[in-house]
Amino acid sequence: MNAPVALIVGAGPGISGAFASRLVERGYVVALAARNLGKLEPFAATLHCRAYAVDVRSAAGVAELFSAVERDLGSPEVVLFNAGARLPGPITQLDSEAVSHALQTNAMGAFAVAQEASRRMLPRGTGAMFFTGATASVKGFAQSSAFAMGKFAVRGLAQSLAKELGPLGIHVAHFVIDGVVTRGAGAGAQGFSPENIAASYLAVLDQPPGAWSWEIELRSCEERF
Repeated sequence: MNAPVALIVGAGPGISGAFASRLVERGYVVALAARNLGKLEPFAATLHCRAYAVDVRSAAGVAELFSAVERDLGSPEVVLFNAGARLPGPITQLDSEAVSHALQTNAMGAFAVAQEASRRMLPRGTGAMFFTGATASVKGFAQSSAFAMGKFAVRGLAQSLAKELGPLGIHVAHFVIDGVVTRGAGAGAQGFSPENIAASYLAVLDQPPGAWSWEIELRSCEERF
């Protein structure tokens, strides 16, 4: 029996890597995709995952990624969009072209990944599509307008897709990462670590269709802001 396939777009050390590790433990074959293949390949090897290059700003490139994963491993049953582009700065000094590039990564990248994932999940009538958000998904901060625009867009996409695809068997969920993610062994059970966050991703993946979450806000019990 073939192992289930997962695809994580915007992969690297942190939340995506921790989630990939959990999926591998579950018996998934995991594909990791990022723009810099040179950096990704050694990391993917440590997790026993397959590495792919992709620039999510290119819809054609995203389509090629899904085709390659499907050819090499099989059609993904779990897809996580974890890519993001931060562009801080005061509104009077932001470069419009740079803002456009950030929106292409955050918003249009999420759309392209969702579209390709949907085209493969809908014929099966099963699948899970996850999106990593941020505090900026629900609350804009000063000098963070470009990032907030992109993250608000991803949240709106996820909410719409949950209503559209949920009745058709596709679980769509958006995760508000409401805090500063900490790395290292010192994080512990209460720390806002990638490992603890990944455990919550996995818990959502295990939800029964009769009680799916479309959004979950994650923060440490020790978070003070």
